[in-house]
Amino acid sequence: MKTFLMILLCVASIILIVTVLLQSGSSAGLSGSIAGGAEQLFGKKKSKGYDAILSKITTVAAILFVILSIVIVAFFNN
Repeated sequence: MKTFLMILLCVASIILIVTVLLQSGSSAGLSGSIAGGAEQLFGKKKSKGYDAILSKITTVAAILFVILSIVIVAFFNN
């Protein structure tokens, strides 16, 4: 069981790394981070298509990574 969870953790971490690296950058320098922050917060810059899929995959992989890490440490810490 521990080996299976460790393999799932490795797969989740690789997927997380790849999806984060494939996402396009959203900042345009210092002025973009100040002015663009409010637009992004209130939903005027919604990502569509490829970026939306990558964002969802990244979210699922991150949640899976955290849950698997907690389960492995909590139940298999000898």
